[in-house]
Amino acid sequence: VSMPDVDVDFCQDRREEVIEHTRQKYGGPYVAQIITYGKLQAKLAIRDVARVCDLTFNDADRIAKLIPNELGISLEDALQEEALQRLRDGDPRVRRIYSLAQGVEGLTRQTGVHAAGVVVADRPLVELVPLYRDGPDGGPVVQFDMKSAESIGLIKFDFLGLKTLDQIRDAVAMIERNTGERIDMSDIPTDDPPTFKLLQKGDALGVFQVESSGMRELLTKLRPSSLDDLVALVALYRPGPLNAGMVDDFIDRKHGRKAVEYPLPPLEPILKSTYGVVVYQEQVMQIAQVLASYSLGEADLLRRAMGKKKPEEMAKQKVRFMQGAKDNGYDPKKAEEIFDLLAMFAAYGFNKSHSAAYGYVSYQTAWLKANHRAEYMAALMSIESANTDKILIYIGDCKRAGIRIDPPDVNHSIAAFNVPRDDRGSIRYGLDAIKNVGSSAVEAILEARAEAGGRFTGFMHCLEKLDYKRVNKKVLENLIKAGAFDWTGHHRAALLEGLEGAIASAQRDQADRASGQFGLFGGLGGGVGGVSKPAWRPPETAEWSPERLLSNERDAIGFFLSGHPTEGYADEVDKFASCRIGRLPALN
Repeated sequence: VSMPDVDVDFCQDRREEVIEHTRQKYGGPYVAQIITYGKLQAKLAIRDVARVCDLTFNDADRIAKLIPNELGISLEDALQEEALQRLRDGDPRVRRIYSLAQGVEGLTRQTGVHAAGVVVADRPLVELVPLYRDGPDGGPVVQFDMKSAESIGLIKFDFLGLKTLDQIRDAVAMIERNTGERIDMSDIPTDDPPTFKLLQKGDALGVFQVESSGMRELLTKLRPSSLDDLVALVALYRPGPLNAGMVDDFIDRKHGRKAVEYPLPPLEPILKSTYGVVVYQEQVMQIAQVLASYSLGEADLLRRAMGKKKPEEMAKQKVRFMQGAKDNGYDPKKAEEIFDLLAMFAAYGFNKSHSAAYGYVSYQTAWLKANHRAEYMAALMSIESANTDKILIYIGDCKRAGIRIDPPDVNHSIAAFNVPRDDRGSIRYGLDAIKNVGSSAVEAILEARAEAGGRFTGFMHCLEKLDYKRVNKKVLENLIKAGAFDWTGHHRAALLEGLEGAIASAQRDQADRASGQFGLFGGLGGGVGGVSKPAWRPPETAEWSPERLLSNERDAIGFFLSGHPTEGYADEVDKFASCRIGRLPALN
């Protein structure tokens, strides 16, 4: 009747490989990504018109910021904001810009490429649609947007990048490196007691799909004891089922506080795993098959009609359902009761194949956290390294579990968060997670460390090995503030104060080596022509106060790592605080 919806999740950083594989398998002319059209929405229309009219950035920003942050709001509706209306009415320039912006509002501004959509055709796409190339090195892109492409009969596949899959892969690789054990994640036991113990306690921070505070609370109430329970929970944790009381009903039936009832005995095999509650769309389809002899195709039409609540279609389906149930010998009154029950549940029904896939990935992440916690949390924090709010929450979770978080160190850290092979109770902070230290600088540091024999012997030894085309002063400042040079024996204030001179000295040394001018004591700070030059020494300066040290650490990392300004007041805070700051967004 209509094309299927095909969604497949892959590792986020290898999604392009999947698209290239599809081109090779089906032929480049048959495969393309899908275009998107960016339109001039209210704020963007104002900013673009203001720029063309030579308004300063600050003046344009002042107008745009008065437009409420509502999805799809129009410039006309935005005038209900009194401050905006006063500004428009009181300034002729603003009035003109606003009027011009309303003229272009909604027009297409630029094109892009759909984040996931790929079409595969049965003939070369140039015979069916106009194509567009996304930049000189980009692949072909269908010039019809997603809905238009589907309307002419093209089938769309969503190739989605899911970072959780990258995270699982990285954790498994780290576990193998540390233990020699090669884990096949498709073959882990699905009845693992430590995993269900972790879930039942709500210890699910970082566990896929169930890490929100609401989900963790629900885990402690449900106390899942099987993969089926977890799959159902993923399907039920949505506004519809929550508001309809389906979740409470499901939990009460699981724990025997309510009797598990089935509308008719033949439906028990279909509804047993969900304690008699209709949770999935597939259950609606199976019930129609069993009671009214629907074919699979007919059952899918019933599911769609119930989900969309089309009265005329529902009336037709009810006649068909009642007749089928009657032909199979079921009481018409009971059949009508079941049809109405299905219609109610279908509005909240979730696709089980989707829920099962996500529920299984959720179980896999819980299994890794329960059985290889340090490696799993290190992989998780590496994936989330740009999100300092999440990193802070996960570090707290590690500390509560007794896992030590070691500060970054240019001698021991790698780009990602890492669990050392000889100390699996600790996680070493990753260099990539330090602010203003990009991947190019990290590569340069790791290359320099390898060239130095795997370890720098001192601050200047490190600086003399670095490539200053990739590592600048700002990078080194943040490494010092983050504590990555604490092992040198020099305190952070002295290293930062003397950094400029140290870089100059290191670069002079590099230049001398490049020109072949070595001193008598070449490797020991020798100078040109055999005259020994004095070794660099940090200036005699006092170390920062604890408050300033922590403040600089926060500037470099995004939060306090080695301590916290309020540590001395922890007992008082615990007496009076009823909620942690991290929980506030969930309570809003």
